[in-house]
Amino acid sequence: MMKFDKDKLVIGAAGPVLALVSSFVLTVLVLLATGIDPIEPIRLMIENAGFSDIQVLIVNQTGIYYLAALAVAIGFRMNLFNIGVDGQYRLAAMLSAVVGAAVELPGPLHILLIVLVAVLTGAFWAGIAGILKTTRGVSEVVSTIMLNAITTSLVAWLLLPKNFGEQVAGSNNLTTGEIAESGWFPGIDTGNGVVYGFTFVALALGVVYWFVLNRTRFGFDLRATGASESAAQASGVDAKKMILTSMLISGGLAGLSGMPTLLGETHTYSLDFPVGVGFTAIAIALLGRNHPVGIFFAALLFAFLDKASSSLDVAGYPKEITQIMQGIIVIAVVVSYELVRRYGLRRQQQKVGEQLAAGGAIKTDKEVAA
Repeated sequence: MMKFDKDKLVIGAAGPVLALVSSFVLTVLVLLATGIDPIEPIRLMIENAGFSDIQVLIVNQTGIYYLAALAVAIGFRMNLFNIGVDGQYRLAAMLSAVVGAAVELPGPLHILLIVLVAVLTGAFWAGIAGILKTTRGVSEVVSTIMLNAITTSLVAWLLLPKNFGEQVAGSNNLTTGEIAESGWFPGIDTGNGVVYGFTFVALALGVVYWFVLNRTRFGFDLRATGASESAAQASGVDAKKMILTSMLISGGLAGLSGMPTLLGETHTYSLDFPVGVGFTAIAIALLGRNHPVGIFFAALLFAFLDKASSSLDVAGYPKEITQIMQGIIVIAVVVSYELVRRYGLRRQQQKVGEQLAAGGAIKTDKEVAA
């Protein structure tokens, strides 16, 4: 029979709770220091979130952030920092839009082709960093940052009219051409907006992410390698293979994160396609502690901050307030989790000391839970 571990539950929940509370307090202090009413903007955002059209936008943005954050979380669980999710997302969206606009197939096959191109493109781009790390020892942080810069220039070049781009009449915008309707992913029309159908795919992938990591041998090997590469290798796990595989999966998920927007709304890639998704996903994965449920609520929070702030400027408040809040959340997450980690270590040492003082044997976490 499993014994309820109150300390483990408290420590697990303390990080996110402390991060959110401290970020709220810090945001209030920053706004007060700049002479802005700290309560009214938050009240307005909560009020805006009550409108059904804003709720649809929040749900759709949550799905996008959720996919990108899962891509980041896969790397984190492997002790890898895939900071190149944004580049993988943009390149995958662009190339899949090009392929989608160039062909016309029966609906399911058309959508499947576009999604497959996105996954393979993202995996390929992340795989470059994985190969550099496993063969040359290059830090994935450095290589993925460089690949992000290359992506920016490569996408701009590919969008030129002489390559795959098309000039929009009466505009300076460049697009890849519109995907035929057979390549559109069906959504749910609420009467006040369409919920992307790919949002539900994102949630399903969260379940797959949890199952693979916690209920399969591959997930165990991945977590073991992330905890200690040398120990995992000594137990027969091919650490280099796990690193490369994790980067490929992370890149594939990053490629998918552009699909809700591409297949559910724009049906083309253009200069105004959303950017910065991958960088926001890093904060979301951190806040959610790499757990699919935690990531979902963190994605929902960031989506709320993005979409519910749309009318702040109309009320006379700068929309940058939400960027300040997001930045403070990132700082608060890092500091809060470190404080909780140190508290957890002290608490564990205290429990060991109590057991020794009582003359009992030291129990492992598994024995305590049994």
